[in-house]
Amino acid sequence: MAASIQGTVRVLCRLSPSILHPLRQYPSSLQRLPVRTCPGLAPFVPPSHFFCKAASLQDEEAARAVEAFSRYKDRPWDYLESEEYIERYGTNAVWAGYRRNHKGGIPPQKTRKTCIRGDKICGNPCPICRDPNIIIHHQNVKLLQQFINPHTGMVYDPTRTGVCMKQQKKLNEAVNTAQDHGLLPFQIPYVEFSGEDYSNIHDAVGSTPPPSSLTSGDSWYKWYGEITPDENEVAKVKKTYKAYLK
Repeated sequence: MAASIQGTVRVLCRLSPSILHPLRQYPSSLQRLPVRTCPGLAPFVPPSHFFCKAASLQDEEAARAVEAFSRYKDRPWDYLESEEYIERYGTNAVWAGYRRNHKGGIPPQKTRKTCIRGDKICGNPCPICRDPNIIIHHQNVKLLQQFINPHTGMVYDPTRTGVCMKQQKKLNEAVNTAQDHGLLPFQIPYVEFSGEDYSNIHDAVGSTPPPSSLTSGDSWYKWYGEITPDENEVAKVKKTYKAYLK
């Protein structure tokens, strides 16, 4: 068996020059052939060139996104006045026209916890997570006003705006901070105070009665004289503190 294998290898080694010689001459013959070009058709470009162009375009878009994010990172309120924002949203709010993805015909009572987990982004991120230039900040008043009801002054529920719970928490904190700093107005309910709640007429918080009422044998407070203690309870107290009573 081994001898037959060695014999076949020797035969192939002898025939290999005769087989490889025409193959080596094939590229040179292709170069000598005339090339015919069609004026109506574009020259053939290998697919690798298309992939390189697509990769370069993606790199350019990523570089633009990073540049825009770094530009609006320190001053996020400038993005709402830029042409890019007006071209994308116009005069509408950032959450206008957003539709949540959910199973079934009835939407859940709560939105998702977060749209970004590590480096992975969900298929349909919320209106804030889908645009990296939108940054929640207490000085970004125009953005915060889009999530506040102008009639009640309350922040819209996330089931209406579609914002995830993580961004909703940041939104509530930014609104409270902006109200504390005086950047956003807030409503204080009007309460009409009555004088009876803060009067000192009743005996519990009233002034001490004059000593003349004690000389007649009355108690310090009128309601205290109407209380009749239980005799059994009085007997127990006297028995407990018998050594201390005189």
